[in-house]
Amino acid sequence: MSTEDRLRLAFVAMHPDRRRTLLGRHGSAGAVLRRIASGAIDVPATAKAAAAVSADERRTALAARGIEAVMAEDLPEQLAQLPEVPDVLFVRGTLPTQPGVAIVGSRRATTYGRTLARALGSAAGRHWPVISGLARGVDGAAHEGTVGVGGRGVAVLGCGIDRWYPAVHRRLGEKLLEGGGAVVSEYPPGTPPTGWRFPPRNRIISGLAEVVVIVEAAVPSGAMITARLALEQGRSVFAVPGDVDRQTSAGCNLLIRDGAWPVFGPEDLVASLGVSPEPPVDPPIALGPNGTTVDELAATLGVPVDEALRTVAQWELDGAVRRAHGRVLPGGA
Repeated sequence: MSTEDRLRLAFVAMHPDRRRTLLGRHGSAGAVLRRIASGAIDVPATAKAAAAVSADERRTALAARGIEAVMAEDLPEQLAQLPEVPDVLFVRGTLPTQPGVAIVGSRRATTYGRTLARALGSAAGRHWPVISGLARGVDGAAHEGTVGVGGRGVAVLGCGIDRWYPAVHRRLGEKLLEGGGAVVSEYPPGTPPTGWRFPPRNRIISGLAEVVVIVEAAVPSGAMITARLALEQGRSVFAVPGDVDRQTSAGCNLLIRDGAWPVFGPEDLVASLGVSPEPPVDPPIALGPNGTTVDELAATLGVPVDEALRTVAQWELDGAVRRAHGRVLPGGA
């Protein structure tokens, strides 16, 4: 099929399943475009107008905004080889060729989930690209952990890559780009974050990864869709266990019951993926042989408990402390 016609069709912003069905029925992007122009294929008027713009005009406009339209055959191998590969992927930044670690979970994550996602993002980000969806909750926390250690992250959006969603994560997305990562979407610039566009992007998140880690997930949820797609794609699925009566832990606990690899923390993740942990370092503050509680630490540091929890998670990742029996202890204790 003509790459020009494929790019023009990408700007119609169809659901990928419909696009795939139409291509299978009519044989080429050019044939689909002709039927859209004649009205034989029904699309919104704005989509019909978008399909009429030439590929050269599109490429010029994309280049002016620092966006590249990458065809399926030019995508990283781990994604290009999948049967449901996006035909065109819009990219800002640099896509890693190395398979990454996807970390996903609930938008309504608990403090426990966000803290652990941030620590896992930091741990994975030291060694691999970290793939997630830039959503609130677990996804955003994982990306925060990645950029915090200078790692490379890829955010896969369910809207155009000129539309930060949620808007509050705009700066986080910019930090991913500044750190050598990428923001990608199969939907063209200008596409709004309509709800039905998000489930299909999960196959891209898992497709760019070798391992998918589910931190918190209800049943059903987008994270559970990602886990199912990951298994279909032959990826390894890890899950963080949680309280049996907590809704956001139900999905993870079911995944573990059905054979997913349990993850008990950042060191456990990197060890499971074959990286030896670094030797522990001294705690940044004196904890004493009996350690301290998080509440006491928050008071000592003069910060809220949530911030103290994030600080402890980072120290734990660095090997400076460990947690046991509700206390924060020196790492070598």
